Amino acid sequence: MSIRIGIYGYGNLGRGVEAAIRQNKDTQLVAVFTRRDPAGVKIATEGVEVVSSENIEQYKDKIDVLIICGGSATDLPVQTPKLAKMFNVIDSFDTHANIPTHFKNVDNAAKEGGNVGIISVGWDPGMFSLARLYSNCILTDGADYTFWGKGVSQGHSDAVRRIEGVADARQYTVPVTDALNAVRSGKNPELTTREKHTRVCYVVAKEGADKARIENEIKTMPNYFADYDTTVNFITADEMKRNHSGLPHGGFVIRSGKTGLNGEHNHIIEYSLKLDSNPEFTACVLVAFARAAFKLSSEGVSGCKTVFDIPPAYLSAMPHEEIISHLL
Repeated sequence: MSIRIGIYGYGNLGRGVEAAIRQNKDTQLVAVFTRRDPAGVKIATEGVEVVSSENIEQYKDKIDVLIICGGSATDLPVQTPKLAKMFNVIDSFDTHANIPTHFKNVDNAAKEGGNVGIISVGWDPGMFSLARLYSNCILTDGADYTFWGKGVSQGHSDAVRRIEGVADARQYTVPVTDALNAVRSGKNPELTTREKHTRVCYVVAKEGADKARIENEIKTMPNYFADYDTTVNFITADEMKRNHSGLPHGGFVIRSGKTGLNGEHNHIIEYSLKLDSNPEFTACVLVAFARAAFKLSSEGVSGCKTVFDIPPAYLSAMPHEEIISHLL
């Protein structure tokens, strides 16, 4: 039996989910929902409908899991609770400071609809979150460090593109090399947000836009740029296409800790990702957790979950015996 999946939103992430579904034989794409005119949206999968998001209620009994591919700044806080009343849902909400509020909103909506909602699925939050939890449980006397990049942040780029006067934007997160080296050496430095990363923005401004205002709005944006040293570069649309069309990313989660009666032995746990395509990798994580949502829903579970709440075996399409024999 195939898990019937719907995609809500067809940007970079939505296209990545479509590609990931093709690589998971137990999943099937049923429909793509868009706020645009469906006639103008061409997808890669033949025979699959593109539907106006206004008509999504008609698909309540045709979809097992809806993967929501909107932006965290303004889309997901509204879309996920609304859609969780009708469907089992997955999202990649990545505004870390607002996750507790988002969790409560989705939890209430999902329980009202008798559905499962898994939020903040991706690599951070997501896979990096699991790495932090596992390493904290193992090295209880230690310190956590997370470094992102160098790479394009989809959420931060989206937040910049929503500023009035911005035609296009890419935001690169760049680890500070000295800070990264100090952590890897086991020095356990106390680092501020500003000391760990810099942010570099490339912005195409609309004709006549106030560039000084745009730069100020970027640098003072709470939860995104205000706590970082941020450089804003204004470029042409041709430069954007030529030099910044890719979406690479990656990063490191490091736990530095001590063991022994007197803390005499040092240990480093490091989990790293090097991604050619941020949205395509994130999409693969979303599809794996869609499988978990389907399994939980089949067991009668409802409410909001995070990556912490999902048994690892629920992510796999393999039978439990095969997981044990091949991966344990």
